[in-house]
Amino acid sequence: MTFAIEARDLTRAYGDIRALDAVTVQIQANTITGLLGRNGAGKTTFMSLVTAQDRPTAGIVKVLGEEPFENERVIEQLSFVRDNQRYPDDYKLKHALRAARVFHPGWSQELADELVALFRIPAKTVVKKFSRGQLSALGIVLGLASRARVTFFDEPYLGLDATARTYFYDVLLRDYQEHPRTIVLSTHLIDEMDRLLERVVILDRGRVVQDADVDELRGRAYQVAGRRAAVEEFVAARTALSVHRTGGLATAVIEGTLTEADRAAAVAADLDLSSVTLQELVSAYGFDRDADAGGDAGEALARDAKGARS
Repeated sequence: MTFAIEARDLTRAYGDIRALDAVTVQIQANTITGLLGRNGAGKTTFMSLVTAQDRPTAGIVKVLGEEPFENERVIEQLSFVRDNQRYPDDYKLKHALRAARVFHPGWSQELADELVALFRIPAKTVVKKFSRGQLSALGIVLGLASRARVTFFDEPYLGLDATARTYFYDVLLRDYQEHPRTIVLSTHLIDEMDRLLERVVILDRGRVVQDADVDELRGRAYQVAGRRAAVEEFVAARTALSVHRTGGLATAVIEGTLTEADRAAAVAADLDLSSVTLQELVSAYGFDRDADAGGDAGEALARDAKGARS
């Protein structure tokens, strides 16, 4: 198996805050991977380290088998598009495209032209006057048309409306199938992007809490719902990732494979069992546990505000 990205004990600290804490992960070449987690989980920090835009406090990262720092051979094979991408004040569309074409050896002008027309990106307006949607579209053009061997999208599509996002998903999937490469997507629009993802890495508080194929991950948890007392009794004998209580009712996400014994216990207690979506899983592995811990969520948010990146 060939890995495009390998991180071992990767750590990035900002003072006393560990934005990334001993992360070990391998991302297979020519796959679409979702990098998921709540704000402050460490997603942007991870991508910044892998693309050599920042240096780790500890640990090792390799891209395409080599360390990326000050490695031009690797850097030219990377594309990192983020939501807050900045451009020189005098840049217009043509300048951004020209710079990307020079930097990326696999650049496809044909794909760039197609996307510019699809998203109706203005040619005469300076980029600094673009709307957020136009900036998002430009980032997508640069990321997809680069055809870099490893491409990162750090939520640059948030400024797009639903129709434009669908265009992005369709073109990404089509071009990926025609020109396989490694694509890593950081997103909060998990349900929308479900069909794109082959593998998922979930981060929480700078640590990896799940790293699995999408279908495998869905099989690692299930949901139970019903009367609050019955749900709490069911949960007491199992590992609950999250529990939501509303009046006399409750819903819980349970970690583990659903067994026949689980089914029988649920039927006996008049509880409903169902599968979980990726969105529900990410929520369960992150914020929900903070909320159930009795107030730690506020502390976590305060910590994020002090400087834990991404």
